[in-house]
Amino acid sequence: MEEIVTIELFGQKHTFKANSEVTKAKEVADLVVKEVNRIEGQQSNNSSNMSKLTILMLAALNIANDHVELKRNHSKLLHDVSDRTANLIHTLDDSVQ
Repeated sequence: MEEIVTIELFGQKHTFKANSEVTKAKEVADLVVKEVNRIEGQQSNNSSNMSKLTILMLAALNIANDHVELKRNHSKLLHDVSDRTANLIHTLDDSVQ
């Protein structure tokens, strides 16, 4: 089901259709807005003047970096759980015999 989501970036409203649940789409959109606002805040503390495109690219890169790190941590967790489970099964097998 398509839902309409509206966000505000750089003082302009942007509306788009979301194919997923509107709460998920809104959560994702809010994450983008939050990251853009964070970078804009940092930029206002510096003397440099970044373009809107640069701010959007930095926000996208930061979000992508977080995503890759979470995927890496998740993979490591799954590997650790698998190893511990195998060790536990081996220990149980040894104690039963």
